[in-house]
Amino acid sequence: MTARIFLLSPARCDGERAKLILNPRAEFPLACALREPGGVELGEVFSFLSGLYFRGKLAYARAFARAPEPHSGTLVITTERGLVPPTARITRADLCAFADVDIGGADERYLGPLRRDVRQLATTLPDVEVVLLGSIATGKYVDTLLDALGERVVFPREFVGRGDMSRGGLLLRQVREGQELEYIAVAGAVRHGARPPKLAPIR
Repeated sequence: MTARIFLLSPARCDGERAKLILNPRAEFPLACALREPGGVELGEVFSFLSGLYFRGKLAYARAFARAPEPHSGTLVITTERGLVPPTARITRADLCAFADVDIGGADERYLGPLRRDVRQLATTLPDVEVVLLGSIATGKYVDTLLDALGERVVFPREFVGRGDMSRGGLLLRQVREGQELEYIAVAGAVRHGARPPKLAPIR
């Protein structure tokens, strides 16, 4: 069985839901916990920020990752800390730091840590397949992954043409059914495709 780890694209840290959780007067439990010194797990915060899409990515990666010990089978791309396990705890200050960096603008604060961690991944796990659960439509993280990992970077074929909500729903469905998706290499893949049919309702 192929050893496999998953890289999850980041949640948007400067959108409306980020404003909610960063509001110093917010009283809902997650916002309160984020202000505590111990913080909250990154995966929980990003699931709040991104909703269905990130929840689907996280659940799917945890269900199907097969990483050699002691490596994490799931890593999250962040805006200024490279690849971070979803179990890492962050605070309000950390989330503010994430929100301060634009991953679409070739900011070295983003690219430097990402290059460092992807190169380390390529060196320490030379035989592991890397599945990107994220968009390949732009080069904001794909280019860095391809430079270091080449054809070892794959993504779910069924992601092509789907929006974020559809992807999240698809991933959660696969987890419920215990069925892994088919993966294809990012290198040479069609980055934009026709929108597939809607998912059939669950009976």
